[in-house]
Amino acid sequence: MTTVQFDCQYCTVSLLGKKYVLKDDNPYCVSCYDHIFSNYCEECKEPIESDSKDLCYKDRHWHEGCFKCTKCNHSLVEKPFAAKDERLLCTDCYSNECSSRCFHCKKTIMPGSRKMEFKGNYWHETCFVCEHCRQPIGTKPLISKESGNYCVLCFEKQFAHYCNFCKKVITSGGVTFHDQLWHKECFLCSGCRKELCEEEFMSRDDYPFCLDCYHHLFAKKCAACSKSITGLRGAKFICFQDRQWHSECFNCGKCSVSLVGEGFLTQNNEIFCRKCGSEAATDIK
Repeated sequence: MTTVQFDCQYCTVSLLGKKYVLKDDNPYCVSCYDHIFSNYCEECKEPIESDSKDLCYKDRHWHEGCFKCTKCNHSLVEKPFAAKDERLLCTDCYSNECSSRCFHCKKTIMPGSRKMEFKGNYWHETCFVCEHCRQPIGTKPLISKESGNYCVLCFEKQFAHYCNFCKKVITSGGVTFHDQLWHKECFLCSGCRKELCEEEFMSRDDYPFCLDCYHHLFAKKCAACSKSITGLRGAKFICFQDRQWHSECFNCGKCSVSLVGEGFLTQNNEIFCRKCGSEAATDIK
């Protein structure tokens, strides 16, 4: 009678009547199998032998007793878990450590639940509501104030100002002129109709004008150089009777010395310093 040979593939010891493990259809004694093929546990760094349960996640292995939350140390066997920076965490620890907190109720926004983000803060979808009507805003347009976020309809009812020109709501920004509001794009020169929000302008009879239009339409002219006298940026000018001069133009008509702050004489439409005025009067005699 022929005896069937049944040996360990690695050490060739007979496996007849002994416990063995098949690997790729080849038999191995338990000792050789554990030595050659065992994975090493991520937690305790010991081999996971054939008589132990090997738990695997993303090519990493644990003994059943080592498969625990790295923060609270509770077992994760057959329980939901999440990974953070190569660490395994139970859902409670993951939520406390990694999940956002609702800006309104301060509670954790659980992984997988819908959250709303606005200005760097997060809300539960049910907490992100209009401050006035308390209805969820969702992805609808909103307007934000210090007191909270508002749907457009409630904002217009509660706070909106209306443009003096187009009569439509001003939702943000705007220009105030004589206690009235304009959209920036509606605040125009009353002469040429160009936008004034980024321009210097002047007022006449409660109407705004750009500098060019104001100078052309209303500014008085210097009696010496005939250019407009605006008085802008603290510019000084001289008035005498019905005539005006730029301060730098208020000079003697003969010797050109400045007459600002000085006594002067007039003859016809000319102005003179006292010396030149006296000479001119003598010449006339």
